[in-house]
Amino acid sequence: MQNNRLAIRIWDLPTRLFHWTFAFCVIGAFVSVKLGGLYMDWHVRFGCAALGLVIFRLAWGFIGPRYARFSQFVRGPSAVAAYLRGAAAPAGHNPLGALSVLALLLVVGLQAASGLFATDDIMTQGPLYGYVSESVAGALTSWHKLNEWIIIALVALHLLAIAWYALVRRKRIVGPMITGNADPRDLPAGTPPADDGPAVWLRALLLGACVWALVAWIRSLEVVAGMSFS
Repeated sequence: MQNNRLAIRIWDLPTRLFHWTFAFCVIGAFVSVKLGGLYMDWHVRFGCAALGLVIFRLAWGFIGPRYARFSQFVRGPSAVAAYLRGAAAPAGHNPLGALSVLALLLVVGLQAASGLFATDDIMTQGPLYGYVSESVAGALTSWHKLNEWIIIALVALHLLAIAWYALVRRKRIVGPMITGNADPRDLPAGTPPADDGPAVWLRALLLGACVWALVAWIRSLEVVAGMSFS
């Protein structure tokens, strides 16, 4: 991807697809659980998809292009403090935004993982519910319900941060996550572009296939658990 004066590629296609699909699954899981009833089947599907996306993003943070890697944007407290004091933001996630990324991956990952063992005591159980005791399932179900409020709070903070950057700092954040390109005026001088092309897409496709197989295998255990514990 050419680095020119009009735009610089920051976000590769797999990272952008992850971002919007992840948001869709979180919203879908929230809406479906509130609707309840037969929509709970969709809640399980969205939850399993979210788990797969978290696993994908964690792996992509090590094998993805430059600005998708954790080594590029995860920094210590001193970097966060310097940024809050007005230090220039690097390309990609800034030090404060990195904390938001990690927090969302953590709480959504925990939500999806606990949901594998949770039950609503009516008609819906997670795929691995039959593999744990009732006390363990009850504890994980309680966490699953409590953690929902933590996710809501983090998502609200995330949206407020986007609005603050757009209205106060006049920094474009949403646009680059759609197109992948950032205005050079929003980046430090000499910012190199991220790799994005068929080789990157193939790497993401292979990783995605492995993650999909893992999630499909987890879901297949639901039938085995039901047969074993009936």
